[in-house]
Amino acid sequence: MFQQCENSAMPSARETEFLEAAYRYVLTHGLADVSLRPLAAAIGSSTRVLLYLFGSKEGLVRALPARARADELALLADIGTGSGVVARLCDWLSAHRPLLTLWLEAYARSLVKPDGPWAGFARATVEDWLEVLKAGQPEEVRETAAGLVSRTRELAVLRGALLDLLATGDGERVTAALRASLAP
Repeated sequence: MFQQCENSAMPSARETEFLEAAYRYVLTHGLADVSLRPLAAAIGSSTRVLLYLFGSKEGLVRALPARARADELALLADIGTGSGVVARLCDWLSAHRPLLTLWLEAYARSLVKPDGPWAGFARATVEDWLEVLKAGQPEEVRETAAGLVSRTRELAVLRGALLDLLATGDGERVTAALRASLAP
């Protein structure tokens, strides 16, 4: 399972403060080429402090997608259940581009470097989204093979729409296509 930190202890207030600042930084600047010196300067820290708090650059890099995933799960928890979940997901996708861009970057890196700091991220987010979609299904379908197939299809369509949205920024077109594709 994707883990936030290299150690299992609760983060200190200072670690949480710098993680939040680093998270805001990577939402704007991306994660691909994150370098400790510019990041530390931008968030009012030093590389030495970040290395102490996170153990290594890899520890910090591992914590950032985990932090994004926590945001994603919190936002998705507000989607609700029932037949309107797909329409609400469409709106949600359009409203959270910086988070989704970071999610996509971490997802792709998890696939390319499965033993790196993003290890397990892609699989964990697939499971997260399948659970969200499961909540939108009628109870009698949720625990069936057909229900899983339907959720997998919906997730594939949502993921494709996400890529299209991030590439073009055309939220209106993508949302209309999603609603047409995923309508009951």
